[in-house]
Amino acid sequence: MKITTTTVEATRALGASFAKKAEPGDCLVLEGELGAGKTEFVRGFVAALAAGAAVRSPSFSILNIYETPRLTVYHFDFYRLADAMELHEIGFDDYAASEGVCLIEWGTLFPEVLPSHAATIRFSDRGNGVREIESDVEMLGS
Repeated sequence: MKITTTTVEATRALGASFAKKAEPGDCLVLEGELGAGKTEFVRGFVAALAAGAAVRSPSFSILNIYETPRLTVYHFDFYRLADAMELHEIGFDDYAASEGVCLIEWGTLFPEVLPSHAATIRFSDRGNGVREIESDVEMLGS
């Protein structure tokens, strides 16, 4: 399924719709070029679970954790990692096997570490604020 958003708010709303249906153990890989809307999607996802949470890109920290009343959200960014060993060193396998939800930007850089149930959402920047978001995940656009 493919959705087009034309505002940051619409991209966040899509993230919120995913959060409403998220289950413990879910893993979403967010793939797309820089500026394609991945972090805005996460902002909407986290805000739907914990209004007012300040979501920052984990580009330099690799992982940000958001404790919410319903689910813990583990927000990863693999972009700056040199190899999968770095993920093992921070305990990625434990996070991925937890009862939280993993949202992983640039996750396809290291497909060998992703859980078998991970679903990929692809983000494309079409210019002028237009984002095309595509996934096989059932909750897309729900």
